[in-house]
Amino acid sequence: MSDPETSGASPRLPLHRALMRLAPFAKKDFPRILLGGLSALGASIVALLIPTALEWIVGGPIASGATSAVVWGAVAVLVLGLVEAGLVWLRRWLVLAPATAIEYNVRTAFYNRLQKLPIEFHDRWQGGQLLSRMMQDIGLIRRWMAFGLIMLVVNLITVVIGSVMLFQWHWLLGTIFVVSGIPLWIHAYRFEDTYGTLARKSQDQQGDIATSVEESVHGIRVLKAFGRGSHALGRFTRQAESLRGTEMRKARAIAGVDFTLVLMPELAFAACLAVGIWLTADGQIAVSQLFAFFAMATILRWPIESIGFLFSFMLDARTSTDRVFEVFDAVDTITDPAEPKTIAEPRGALAFEGVHFRYQDARDHERDLLDGIDLALVPGETMALVGLTGSGKTTLTTLPTRLYDVTAGRVTIDGVDVRDLSLVELRTHIATAFEDATLFSASVRENVLLGRDDLDMLSEEADRVMREALAVAQAGFVDDLPDGPDTMIGEEGMSLSGGQRQRLALARAVAARPRVIVMDDPLSALDVNTEEKVQVELRRVLEGTTALIVAHRPSTVALADRVALLEDGRIAAVGTHSELMATSTSYRSVLSSLEEEDREDSAQRMDPARGLDDQEEVSR
Repeated sequence: MSDPETSGASPRLPLHRALMRLAPFAKKDFPRILLGGLSALGASIVALLIPTALEWIVGGPIASGATSAVVWGAVAVLVLGLVEAGLVWLRRWLVLAPATAIEYNVRTAFYNRLQKLPIEFHDRWQGGQLLSRMMQDIGLIRRWMAFGLIMLVVNLITVVIGSVMLFQWHWLLGTIFVVSGIPLWIHAYRFEDTYGTLARKSQDQQGDIATSVEESVHGIRVLKAFGRGSHALGRFTRQAESLRGTEMRKARAIAGVDFTLVLMPELAFAACLAVGIWLTADGQIAVSQLFAFFAMATILRWPIESIGFLFSFMLDARTSTDRVFEVFDAVDTITDPAEPKTIAEPRGALAFEGVHFRYQDARDHERDLLDGIDLALVPGETMALVGLTGSGKTTLTTLPTRLYDVTAGRVTIDGVDVRDLSLVELRTHIATAFEDATLFSASVRENVLLGRDDLDMLSEEADRVMREALAVAQAGFVDDLPDGPDTMIGEEGMSLSGGQRQRLALARAVAARPRVIVMDDPLSALDVNTEEKVQVELRRVLEGTTALIVAHRPSTVALADRVALLEDGRIAAVGTHSELMATSTSYRSVLSSLEEEDREDSAQRMDPARGLDDQEEVSR
């Protein structure tokens, strides 16, 4: 497993400090958790009183033959049992709500953190690793807070109190029982390192498996088309087998500590029985006292034997906490400035001034992907950006909205550095339409109006904005869907054709009504006739809006007032299409390359062996 997620992780904290990081999420609910712990402790103390009652019954009524008094002793034991059961129920009732509230707090904070972290973070992290942390790890933390933490503390206190009470019957018996527990603590100390390492490895492997499932589901069309289902199964099987091996090693580690936890009390019982018989025969202890001692020791068996399970549970929770806080600790490099500026009257002037950019995994000897970009768009201008594949066109489109920050130089809107604006304000001024149209599992209406949180989704104004945006994107197919604009789109919009998804993404950008719109080849999946209609509508709707359009097809250049040629990380030429055709050999070469790619793409879309074109998919 490649684990970029752990490469920059914080140093491993001591166990108690790692778990204490959950305290801020539990602060509000701590009183009820404390009461739940006290209820559990009360139940354990009540249970420890039962041997004292049994001592009185055996040494009193039974020894004297007063059988009628035995009934009252039995009633006393019954009452103690009922009180214990009631306190156990109270503990469950007290901790259920706060434990789920803590889970809710951690999960919402985790999701919020994921939304705020920069794209470079998501480039490095596997989706399955994040999903396993969101669902599995946070769920485990909740179960530990509700049960594991309370019972570990209560059982340890119970063992201490019970061990002290054993001395009331005879110091030698108590000493034997207590000394037999020393190997348990030694074993537990060694167990922490071994099991903690295995727990971390297991949970990381589960994240890898979640990633494989996620990728297989998203790429199911590719796997089926290439007949690679067995290959994906083989890869998944190897990962599952590796996880199984880790889980087996975990089980053996737990079995080892459980063996010790079961064996030592048994040896202590045997030693105490032999010594107790001798003490009884010697008259140093009564039969009733010996009976009560073993009743107390029997009650202590469960708290002692549970320590292994509860300790491993705590180590699992510690690992889950570490994994969750690796995301919380990730550095957010795309943040609001301390004192944000505002643009009172936005005009839409977009400029790149000496912009340099390189990805975080670029080698030191490599030049910047964007190596000194100087480009200015006047308000209301539509500019096409062309260049060969890999020239950095798409990367350039991510900089105005600060999906990435420039390495050097600056991007400005109306003369203000985009880094000096709050992210909320910046992204109301600039909208982006990506080539790879991503839709969400929601209605068409919600997808189109995603960027308009100022509108009531069901208002007439929202409906008007949505209809206008759909018309611009030539997305009339929406009315033919089962529930029209209220039709729920499947995951990532895969129930729609590529052209349909792209038009809805374009409509989403148009509906946002920004002063600047950045489009990364938004028409690549459309057929020629539909593209021409969209271009006409875009010209109309973009009037007064500054637009930067990455052109992968020559026809897209027709939208532009000017064209910029990106070459070797720099803007090599700027001018109208006619001017560049007349003066730039590189421009003509790039355009020729785009025309060849466009012909190949058109042939693939129309080839029945490769699939349906967009027009056919619309009527599907």
